[in-house]
Amino acid sequence: MPGIAISLAGRLPGMASRRVNGPRRALVFLVIGMVYLAAQWMREGQLRIGEFVLWPRDQGVLDSESSVRSRGSENAVDQQRRPGKIERLFAERRSDVLVEVSGDVERILVDDNQGSRHQRFILELASGHTVLVAHNIDLARRVPLGRGDRVEVKGEYEWNDRGGVLHWTHRDPQRRHQGGWIKHRGETYQ
Repeated sequence: MPGIAISLAGRLPGMASRRVNGPRRALVFLVIGMVYLAAQWMREGQLRIGEFVLWPRDQGVLDSESSVRSRGSENAVDQQRRPGKIERLFAERRSDVLVEVSGDVERILVDDNQGSRHQRFILELASGHTVLVAHNIDLARRVPLGRGDRVEVKGEYEWNDRGGVLHWTHRDPQRRHQGGWIKHRGETYQ
């Protein structure tokens, strides 16, 4: 099995390079992975693998005055991480449930332009759970969002393995379905 070549030329007298096998190889990969995660944490403020958030930097971290830093909330860490309705629906794999939630815009995604156009963004709830919001911009106005903005959303929750989707965040023009909305900076978009 080939090892990893580590060049030591110029660093240690008499050693040009050395092969790393077995446990040392695993240690090298572990160190490289830790450096990568540390760089990601510094760049993005969180650790993630794909869509799975491993650790948000500002949740449950104490600042220099020993008070809990939280996004727009003075609640204690225990209250922040208490599961809410969406977390229960996710755990139970339920769908087609009307919910009202609030959270911070974690990421803004490109619009979905197949069929009805939808503005899409990832909403992070106080618990750390994330959900995709798909807002129909053929039926409602686009919400002028930025990363970190606080929003309230009323819509229908659909389960998926990535945290779920909130849609029907607008009025139904045919009045067959209960409508929803997005509230942002004092304005309601429906």
